[in-house]
Amino acid sequence: MKERLLSLDIFRGLTIAGMILVNNPGSWSTVYPPLLHADWHGITPTDWVFPFFLFIVGVAIPLALGKRKERGDDQSAIIRKILRRVAIIFGLGLFLAAFPRFGMTAEDGSLRTFHYIVLAIFMVSLFTREASSSESSTKKLASWVALGAIAVMVIIGFFGYDFSRLRIPGVLQRIALVYGACGILFLKSNWKTQAWVGLGLLLLYWFLMMVVPVPGIGPANLEPTTNLGAWFDNLLLKGHMYSQTKVWDPEGLLSTLPAITTGIIGMLTGSWVKTDRGHYEKVAGMLVAGVLLLAISHVWDLNFPINKKIWTSSYVCYTGGVALLILGVIYWLVDIHSYSKWAKPFIIYGTNALFVYVMSGLVVKTMFAIKWVGAEGQNWNIYSWLYNNLFTPVFSSPYNASLAYALANVLFFFGLAWVLYRAKIFIKV
Repeated sequence: MKERLLSLDIFRGLTIAGMILVNNPGSWSTVYPPLLHADWHGITPTDWVFPFFLFIVGVAIPLALGKRKERGDDQSAIIRKILRRVAIIFGLGLFLAAFPRFGMTAEDGSLRTFHYIVLAIFMVSLFTREASSSESSTKKLASWVALGAIAVMVIIGFFGYDFSRLRIPGVLQRIALVYGACGILFLKSNWKTQAWVGLGLLLLYWFLMMVVPVPGIGPANLEPTTNLGAWFDNLLLKGHMYSQTKVWDPEGLLSTLPAITTGIIGMLTGSWVKTDRGHYEKVAGMLVAGVLLLAISHVWDLNFPINKKIWTSSYVCYTGGVALLILGVIYWLVDIHSYSKWAKPFIIYGTNALFVYVMSGLVVKTMFAIKWVGAEGQNWNIYSWLYNNLFTPVFSSPYNASLAYALANVLFFFGLAWVLYRAKIFIKV
């Protein structure tokens, strides 16, 4: 079995393109319903995107670590590498949450400008490092410049930053935690143990959310601000949660438990694909497992509703089932029948998925941060100016204009991914 799974690269590219599409509409007031998250219980296609990424992280673990585990390589060294990657991805998440103001006031504009320059130095150093094919002096210099840039930001941060309201949970933070938990579990156990751990986490989360009373509030419930997960986040993360919810977080601490199972479903899928079974048996296994998970999710939904914002156990089963069906179909098309020409854009997106996602956050936040007052007294930023001057005049429907703007973002960041792909630059952490 070859270690590179083309269908996984394509699925990863589809997912990152979907993330950028749903995160960047022209206006949040005019978005087609399928491109919005469900208000609470229920699900839309947008609610598939994040769990797909966790599923993909899980699938990649056996492909990346399987041979090292089979050879009996030093597990402590592998775990150190896993933890290092966890720290980097979690740190990137915190950086995105703080960017671009870092809690600084308007009077600290010169300091923020300095940080943008340092960030640019770091990015150039990163590109230089990745473009170097050997341990050359250029690569070593780039590494030291990158580390120096980070060190300067940290040192100045002690004097200029205000992290009292910094959001600690987040998308990248959850990806980091799920990757760390799944990676270590993979090294320390077999697939049966992994399956039991995944099931145990789903049942434990169901018990905590549906049976355990909420301290100071009353019986267990699934209301946004009074469920046990919200109580737990307020206990440990008060003031550091999502700014739009304030008293609960969609990537909160307690809901990370079932999110780990999303990664485990992917991990079990990756182990299945690595076996010596025939291609059609592998596809059949993925499709059957996907249908079974969907069936379980709909039954469980009657008692523990499908809900992305609190990552319910039924939601894990539902999105895991859909992910298995999609990956199974792509595997059938690409890895068995070699119908891959249609997927080239997604392969390009998937080769630098994490980098493109981080850059999309940095670029969009920078566009919102650069503001001015127009001739007629209206407030503008780059993001709104582009939307109102280049898109709304062209499309008669504001919904179509908003969608076109989101698609333009997808194309822009595809262009960035394409430049990296053509230059054979693959940025990893």
